[in-house]
Amino acid sequence: MSDEVLLTSRDGSVLTLTLNRPERKNAINADLWTALRENLTAAGNDPGVRAIVITGAGGDFCSGADLSGGVSAGHPLDRMRGINEVALLLHELPIPSVAKVDGVAVGAGWNLALGCDLVVATPRARFSQIFARRGLSLDFGGSWLLPKLVGLQQAKRLALLAEMIDAAEAQRLGLVTWVVEPEEIDAFVTDLGERLAAAPPVAIAQSKALLNEGADRTMRDALSSEARTQTINFATADAPAAFEAFKAKTDPVFTGEWAVR
Repeated sequence: MSDEVLLTSRDGSVLTLTLNRPERKNAINADLWTALRENLTAAGNDPGVRAIVITGAGGDFCSGADLSGGVSAGHPLDRMRGINEVALLLHELPIPSVAKVDGVAVGAGWNLALGCDLVVATPRARFSQIFARRGLSLDFGGSWLLPKLVGLQQAKRLALLAEMIDAAEAQRLGLVTWVVEPEEIDAFVTDLGERLAAAPPVAIAQSKALLNEGADRTMRDALSSEARTQTINFATADAPAAFEAFKAKTDPVFTGEWAVR
């Protein structure tokens, strides 16, 4: 096993980030927070990356922030700013993201998965907003994500009781997109990543931003944003390519290239 806390691999346009601290169930320490921040920033600025998969090594996704070393030096707000920066980078990433979850995903680890656009889990996956058991409140975006995904009452249930739920319950609540058997998840996520990477990159980025913003905006705001983003889409080569492929009954090839002459 590599000594690197975050492993990166690239298959075509799909980038996979693997949390690599299996001895700690991939708990996120300072080095791993830094590696996530650097790699998410790089991915968002790389036009060759069209989809990203986040997963964990050793049969677990992530057991949350690593608290084994106690409280580190410095003001807690400074530490939280660094953590929050990673959450925002993931949320605002202009490419689709997939969490591939096996084993535990708790605390900030679960919110790392929820911060992705899609979540694929095995039946072995277990989830908990474990913060209350540690004398803490929600972080890494959980207080924003949970009510929007499951509603306020269920969000309070998950946060206040800090109970562990299985993959089936998480899917019933809308917190997991697919539950896939362990022996099938690799192929499933590979196919999913390829499908996302083949989509029109500019249009996908616009749709993702619209959906993220829509929960906090009026209908008038949403319609204005939709008009703006469609104008951006029509300025790329992808919309004409899709129309031509439709007429020719072929599959379009999307590039996201600017096509205004």
